Amino acid sequence: MPELCARRRSATRWRLGVEGPVLYFNQVPESKKIKNRIHLCLRPEASREQEVERPLGLGATLVADRRNHDGTGWAVLADPEGNEFCVLRSESDRAAMDS
Repeated sequence: MPELCARRRSATRWRLGVEGPVLYFNQVPESKKIKNRIHLCLRPEASREQEVERPLGLGATLVADRRNHDGTGWAVLADPEGNEFCVLRSESDRAAMDS
């Protein structure tokens, strides 16, 4: 879950997993005018399908569905401000396909 960073009142801090990196997102007054300079591709611990549904329930939108019937592919989502990110297959999704 995001939490407000104590050092910066306008920054939201996300920790990706228990040992994962910490990302800080700062609010800026300008709206997005060009393509993002950074793009996150997330490989969830839960299944890809579960992880796609979670942000959609929090207000994200599905930008492009690149998931294939055979289980390969990814989903491109955007947060409410238009920042795009991908949700890839989890390790368990990949292992299930190999068996």
